Amino acid sequence: MFKHSLQRFNSTFSRRFYSSKHEPFDLVVVGGGPGGYVCSIAAAQKGLRTACIEKRGALGGTCLNVGCIPSKALLHGSHLFHEANHEMKDWGVVNSGVKLELDQMMKKKSSAVTGLTSGIEHLFKKNGVTYFKGEGSFKDKNTLLVNGEEIKTKNTVIATGSDPVELPFLKFDEETIVSSTGALSLKQVPKKMAVVGGGVIGLELGSVWSRLGAQVDVIEFADQICPTLDHEVSKTFKQILTKQGLKFNMSTKVVSGEKNKNGGVTLTMEPVKGGAAKSVDYDVVLVSVGRKAYTSNLGLDKIGVKTDKLGRVEIDNHFSTGVEGVYAIGDVVRGPMLAHKAEDEGLAIAETLAGGVGHINYDAIPGVIYTAPEVADVGMNEQTLKEKGIKYKVGKFPMMANSRARTIGRADGFVKILADAETDKVLGVHIIGEAAGELIAEASLALEYGASAEDLYRTVHAHPTFSEAIKEAAMLASSSEGGKPGKCIHF
Repeated sequence: MFKHSLQRFNSTFSRRFYSSKHEPFDLVVVGGGPGGYVCSIAAAQKGLRTACIEKRGALGGTCLNVGCIPSKALLHGSHLFHEANHEMKDWGVVNSGVKLELDQMMKKKSSAVTGLTSGIEHLFKKNGVTYFKGEGSFKDKNTLLVNGEEIKTKNTVIATGSDPVELPFLKFDEETIVSSTGALSLKQVPKKMAVVGGGVIGLELGSVWSRLGAQVDVIEFADQICPTLDHEVSKTFKQILTKQGLKFNMSTKVVSGEKNKNGGVTLTMEPVKGGAAKSVDYDVVLVSVGRKAYTSNLGLDKIGVKTDKLGRVEIDNHFSTGVEGVYAIGDVVRGPMLAHKAEDEGLAIAETLAGGVGHINYDAIPGVIYTAPEVADVGMNEQTLKEKGIKYKVGKFPMMANSRARTIGRADGFVKILADAETDKVLGVHIIGEAAGELIAEASLALEYGASAEDLYRTVHAHPTFSEAIKEAAMLASSSEGGKPGKCIHF
C-alpha cells in the first residue's frame, strides 16, 4: 500500500513540478479543438509532459461546441420531426397534432454538447494533461503567455482552428445575419431563409430549417452545389434536395444586403455572367461561404512563423513551421478543414515528438455531408481522373436495387466506385444514400491498403445491409472491360 501511495505522490509531484514556471513542458498545444485535444492526450499517453491552452472555456473547439456535434443533433431532431409529419403514416403510425417545441430541441442539442465537452476535460485529467483556460500567445518560441502567466515549453503545436468568413456587406449579428454558429441557435423557425453558399455547411443547416418549416433559398456562385464532389453525385444531390423543398439560385452572386427596420434582410442578387438584378426579403440570412484560419493574437510575427496568402500557417510535410520546436495542424494549415483530418494530424505530430514516425495518407481522407440522404466520398472523382489522364473504369450501383434500402424506403442515391483500368486498384468511392457516412469507412480502408475492386466484392458482406451496395458496385467496376459495363447480381 505504501509503495502505491508513494507512486501516486511521485506522479502528482512530477506533474505539478513540471507544470511550474521553472521547468518547461515537453509540449504545449494552443487550441483545444479536435486536433489540439487529441494531440494533447496522445502526447501525454506517450510520456510527454503536456499542456493545452484553450480560450473558449470549453474543450472541443468549433466542432463540439458550435459545429459538427450540435449540427448533427439538429439534423437528427429535424429529421424525426419530418418523419413524424410526412413518413410514419406510410408505416401505419398515424400522428395527429404533432408540433415542434424548438426550445426542447435546442436543450437536447445543448446537453449533447455539454456532455461531450466535459468528457474531454475528464480525459485530460485521466491522462495527466495540464489545462490552461485563456488565450495563448507567443512571447518567444519557447514561452507562451496565458492570463499573464509565462509557460515554458520545448515544443509547441498551433491548433487554433478556423472562423466563418464574413462578407463585407453582410456582417454577422447572429440573429438575422448568421454564421453557422447563429444558425444553430435561432429562437424561432424563420418563414423564409436564404443560404448564401451551397457548400456542406450551408446545405446541412439549410436542410435543418427546411424540415422544420422554413422556405430555404440557396444562392450559389458556382454552377453546381458542393463543387468538389464528383459531378454526377453533385447533380443527383441537388435533385434530391430540390425534391425535398429547397430552392436553388445557381451561378448567382449576392451583391448587397440591407437589414430592414421591421426585421429581416433584403438581399440583392444577380447572375454571375451578368443580367438583371433582383431583390428578395428574408427573415434570416445564413452566410456559409467558407472558413478562414484563426491566427489572431497568437504573436506569430514575434517568432517568425509565416502565413500564406489565405492566412494559413505555412508548414512542411512534417508539420514544422520552420521555427525550431513550433508546429501547426488542423484548420489553421493547408488541406481540407475537417475535424478528422485535424485529429489524425494531432496523432501524427504527437507520435513524431515522442520519437516515432507519424504519417497521414491525405489521399484517403473521407468527406461526409450529413443531410438525408447522406453524401460521402474518398479518393479521386471522375473529373480529377480525367484531368490527370488516368484511365479508369466505373461501377455504379443504385440504392433502389439494394434490398435493405428499398425495404425501409431509403432508396435514393447510389454507390459509385472508380478503379484503375489496368490494375483494378480502387481510386475513388462516391456514395449518396442512407448511412453513407458509415459506409465510407470501408472505402477509406480499401484506399489505405491499396485494395482492388475485386478485393472489395470478394469480401463477404452481411445481408441485408446497405454495405452490399459497395460489394455490387465493386463487382460492376472490376468486371468492366474496354469501356463496356460490368456485371453484378442484383442490377
